[in-house]
Amino acid sequence: MLAILGLGTGELIVILVVVLVLFGAKRIPEFAKGLGKGINEFKKASREVTDEIHNAGNETAAPKAPAPSTVPPPPANPTETKVI
Repeated sequence: MLAILGLGTGELIVILVVVLVLFGAKRIPEFAKGLGKGINEFKKASREVTDEIHNAGNETAAPKAPAPSTVPPPPANPTETKVI
């Protein structure tokens, strides 16, 4: 990869020294940590999208049953009341 960019060892050392001077020794690990978290989030989102697309192709066209109601049915006799 470095041969493609045309960078030698001397150029890389100069670039690293400039980055160290510009950002300081304390900020470089913070930057790397944030970059790593961003890459992990990207991979996770990519994997979720891939899984969702794969699962959508495997689902059958059968309709799902409606969700059960959480409201209790009315009493059979209007004079009866239930104590909950």
